[in-house]
Amino acid sequence: MRILFAGIIGRYPFGGVAWCSLMYLVGLRALGHEVCYVEDTGECVYDPEQDAVSLDPSYGTRHIHETLAPHGLGDRWSFVNYDGAHHGLSKEAVRAWCADADLLINLSGGTWFWRDEYARIPRRVFIDSDPVFTQLAIAKGVPWYVDFFRRFDHLFTFGANIGTPACDVPTGEFRWEKTWQPVVTGLWRTDAPAARDRFTTVMTWRTESFEDVDGNKDREFLRFLDLPRRTPSRFGLAVNGPDRLLAEHGWGPVPAMEVSRTADAYRAFIQGSKAEFGVAKHAYVARRSGWFSDRTECYLAAGRPALVQDTGWSAHLPAGAGLLAFSTPEEAIEGLARIEADYPAHARAAARIAREEFDAARVLPPLLERAVA
Repeated sequence: MRILFAGIIGRYPFGGVAWCSLMYLVGLRALGHEVCYVEDTGECVYDPEQDAVSLDPSYGTRHIHETLAPHGLGDRWSFVNYDGAHHGLSKEAVRAWCADADLLINLSGGTWFWRDEYARIPRRVFIDSDPVFTQLAIAKGVPWYVDFFRRFDHLFTFGANIGTPACDVPTGEFRWEKTWQPVVTGLWRTDAPAARDRFTTVMTWRTESFEDVDGNKDREFLRFLDLPRRTPSRFGLAVNGPDRLLAEHGWGPVPAMEVSRTADAYRAFIQGSKAEFGVAKHAYVARRSGWFSDRTECYLAAGRPALVQDTGWSAHLPAGAGLLAFSTPEEAIEGLARIEADYPAHARAAARIAREEFDAARVLPPLLERAVA
C-alpha cells in the first residue's frame, strides 16, 4: 500500500515525539509499504533555541529532516506551515502522492485539515495517543471537532479501556479500537550494560493542553514524592519540572530538554538507564483509561525493566517480570525491590515483552487489516 502518515515531529520537536512517528514509518516500510510523512496542523512550531513558539518553522523542519534522513526517509516528508507554505516536498508533490495513496494514518492530530488531497484517499484512520483528553474534548460537542472525527473510517487509541465498562470516559457516537505504539525493537536493542545505576524516566511535569481537565502528571507524582527516602534504589529523572523540589527529595533531576533534543539523545538516555520508574497523568489513572506509554515500550525494547503506574493497562499486558505495575507507594517500593533482587531476569523479561507485545511486525498488521476492512 501507499500510506500517507501524518504526525507532529516538527510541532513538538523532541526525541520522544519523533520516535513515535519514526517507528510507524520504519515499521510500515519493513512490511513492504510505501510511506510519506506529512505534518499539517495549522500551528507554529516550538523552537527550543528561542524557548518560544516561532513563526519561522526552520527549527522544526530541520528536526524532521534530521529524524527521518538517517532511516532513508529524508526525501519523503512535507511540513505545511501555518501560512500554507510547504517545506520539504512541494504542495504539488504531496498532491501527487495522495492521488495514488491507499491509506491515511493520522497520529495525534498530525493534520487537522481535510484538504481535498487527504479527503480523496480511500481509507482514513486516526490514532489517539492521548486518551481521555481526546474523548472529553469531543464530548464538548464543538461542531468542527466532532465533524473532523466523523470522517475517519476507524478510530484507534492507546487507551485499552476506552469505550469499555472499565472506563467511564464518554465516547458518544464513536467507537475506539485498541492498539499500541509499534516499536522497531531492532533500533533499541543493546548488549551494553546500563551506564547509570538509576531508575529513570523522561517526563513533562505539566502541559498547557486541555487546561480545563485536571489531568496532569504532577498531581500523581506528588503522591510518590517521598519514595526515594524509603528505598535504597537511586533515581535520575529527565523532567521539565520543579528541579529544586525533586532534588531535595532524592529524584536526581536532569534537564529534560538535553535528553530529548534529538531522537538519538533520547534513545541513548534510555539505553543508558538501569530501568524505568514512571508515573502517569492523573487523567489516565483516575479514569482507568488503560493507557500505556510509548516511552515505556522503548525501555522494554532496550532490555531495561519498567516499573510504571497502573492506569488499567495491567489487564491487557503481562505484569510481574520485566514490566511491573504499581498504584500505591508501598507497591512501588515492593516493585523496586523485586527488580533489584534479580535484575538480569527482569531485563531478559523486558526485552521479551517488547518483542511479543509491541514489535512493529506484530502491532501493525492487525491495525492495517482493520484499517482497510
